[in-house]
Amino acid sequence: MKVDFEKGLYGKIYLGKGGAAMKEEITEILDRLMTGELSEYYVKNEDFMEFREVLVKREDFKYFRGIGQRGGDVLYQYLKEPRS
Repeated sequence: MKVDFEKGLYGKIYLGKGGAAMKEEITEILDRLMTGELSEYYVKNEDFMEFREVLVKREDFKYFRGIGQRGGDVLYQYLKEPRS
C-alpha cells in the first residue's frame, strides 16, 4: 500500500480479506474521503465491484464521483455538493 496524503491512498489495502472485514475496510476508505482525510482513492478494476457494492448502499452515495481510468480502474473523489 502506498499512502500519499496529498493525493490519496493507492493500492489494495483490503487484499486478502473477505466478507465483513473487506466491507469494513472499504467503509473506512469512504469515510476518510468524506471527512477530507483523503482527497481521492484509486480502485483497481478487479476490486471495483466489491467497492461499488459498499458505496451504493451509503446515504451520501451521490457525493462520490468516480472517474474512469484506462484499463477499467476508477478514481473516486468526494464532492461538496451531490451529483444530480
